Amino acid sequence: VWRLEVSGGEPKKLTAAKATARVSASDISPDGRLLSLTSNEKGGLDQAALLDLKDGKLTWLSPSPWEQSGGSFSPDGVTVMLATNADGRRDLSAYNLQGGQVLKAPLPEGFNAEGSGASPFARDGRLLVAHDAGNTPFDYWILDRAGKAGRLTDFAAPGLDPARLPVSQIVHYKSQDGTVISAILSVPFNLKRDGTAPAVVVPHGGPTGQTMDRFSRLAVALSSRGYLVIQPNPRGSTGYGEAFQKANHKDLGGGDLVDEVYAAKFLAATGYVNPKKIGITGGSYGGFMTLMAVGKTPDVWAAGVSMYGIINWYEMLKHEDASLQAYQRSLIGDPVKDKAVYDADSPMTYIKQAKAPLLILQGENDIRVPRGQAAEVVST
Repeated sequence: VWRLEVSGGEPKKLTAAKATARVSASDISPDGRLLSLTSNEKGGLDQAALLDLKDGKLTWLSPSPWEQSGGSFSPDGVTVMLATNADGRRDLSAYNLQGGQVLKAPLPEGFNAEGSGASPFARDGRLLVAHDAGNTPFDYWILDRAGKAGRLTDFAAPGLDPARLPVSQIVHYKSQDGTVISAILSVPFNLKRDGTAPAVVVPHGGPTGQTMDRFSRLAVALSSRGYLVIQPNPRGSTGYGEAFQKANHKDLGGGDLVDEVYAAKFLAATGYVNPKKIGITGGSYGGFMTLMAVGKTPDVWAAGVSMYGIINWYEMLKHEDASLQAYQRSLIGDPVKDKAVYDADSPMTYIKQAKAPLLILQGENDIRVPRGQAAEVVST
């Protein structure tokens, strides 16, 4: 993190993190002395910290086994906010700068974040919070100075009652090599445990991303109509440390696909699901994973729906923008030097083995995953 003087002059480096570490600044205290930071310098896991700009001292706020991020300072300079991503659920806490106490905000479980804008705080110290959850659409909440929370808005469509929607839960299962995978599971109401229910595995995009306990129209639509829905966070996902995030580099559709397959096995093992009625669907990298799944593990899936998925990394590299080209190279390397990786990690290598019915959905003018990817699936 650097400081640039508005009046000019030489930039000043404020942090001295390791070359392999990542650090970002969120806010500066009202008196200009403290900087709210997020850094993964300690073991590759994002944690919230404060940097004293006067003496350079770094203070870790509330070390956690889960990823954190530093937040905003209150207008009176008494507290600073921090967010904790606890296995797919995000909560907010206030750190008292005078005594060091940490108070978790009394907000509903799910996804909680500071409201948008130049500052989420009102002048009187109230905090604007964005909240949603597996069965609860997005709304703004207010957290007052006394620590009480209340809903401010009601954006949900008329008749959409959270009490009548299936509640999501966080589950864990072991993959083939023993790696523990976390997932969001939505179970329909009044489901009989007779092994007849259909189910859908929904891989997320990215792959550098994470499915969190948030409102998913797809999951709600399916689970309210009798499908169990599982949204795994396989190796390669964020939220579980740097080592886990990089565990699928040069192995896209390898170990992470196995994690998705074991999500299907987990569903069958619950006793609710018919293993011959498990489908898979996702968008972008989730679409790639759907194509890879039906081609590479054709006997697992009853159906697949690929939404703007990638089938050919060679062609993607030719037609995507420069930032995505750099991202792709960071994941699977150079198409010449790492040709074996490109071949092994492209669904086009396996797609002719697909047995399940496959629906392809694609935007004509998609600038991130060009329509040529979908056209190649159909032509193959």
